[in-house]
Amino acid sequence: MAAQRLDGRLLAAQLETSMAAAIAAGLAKAGRPPGLAVLRVGDDPASAVYVANKEKACARIGAKSFGSHLPANISQAALELELHELNKNPAVDGILVQLPVPASINDRALLQVLDPNKDADGLHPLNLGRLVRGEVGPRSCTPAGVMALLKQAKLPLEGMRAVVVGRSILVGQPMALMLQQANATVTIAHSRSLNLEGICRDAELLVVAAGKPGLIGANHVSPGAVVVDVGIHRRPEGGLCGDVRFAEVEPLARAITPVPGGVGPMTVTMLLLNTLRMWAQRHALAEPCQGL
Repeated sequence: MAAQRLDGRLLAAQLETSMAAAIAAGLAKAGRPPGLAVLRVGDDPASAVYVANKEKACARIGAKSFGSHLPANISQAALELELHELNKNPAVDGILVQLPVPASINDRALLQVLDPNKDADGLHPLNLGRLVRGEVGPRSCTPAGVMALLKQAKLPLEGMRAVVVGRSILVGQPMALMLQQANATVTIAHSRSLNLEGICRDAELLVVAAGKPGLIGANHVSPGAVVVDVGIHRRPEGGLCGDVRFAEVEPLARAITPVPGGVGPMTVTMLLLNTLRMWAQRHALAEPCQGL
């Protein structure tokens, strides 16, 4: 049987419709729409595209976007002051510092300045701690998007052998924690793991977030496995690819995410959902998109 494609674009569009309805329903009580502030530092071309996509997504659901494009030579102190101002701004519910930032900026220190209750990307140490403890709080967007895709596809996670390739705080670590909370049995591997092929072949669910183009091929995947490719890279000859060699792996997989169109659209959607939920909490509104 052909592999089921986990369509992030379709699910993102469905969730945007639900979020737009939640905003329309709560607007009278809240007195204002949700506000998402994105700080972009420097002139990274990819960041410009990502920020523009987030601004368009805000417009589609009726949220307000507060974009700031700051010069690459801004000082750490000046950037932290910008964050402090956003922390105090009552119209802003979610804040995101678009990565990467220039080498002169300490992005980990920025997270310490960010109000954890306005942390749209779920990466503040307090929110990572909430995730570890299973407490309510904004969740890291990319792994939360993966969990939403798996749920929408009705793929049972309880008891499943899951392997996460990648150990970053951005994706790998929170991904493993979310899968554990869904009662999967989780192994974290990475590009330096001994016998990576053997570890991956043992997986019924393989989530690849190694940041290495084409790292995973058919020899890493058991027939019938679910394969989620978080990676996205621009090929030298043009076009995009992931961490998984899709053409090799798709014939083996039970379900698989394409690149592009799989996990990527869900990351932006979960950023909006984090912001919307923080807005709803501030105004004692019903939680939007419950169950994700």
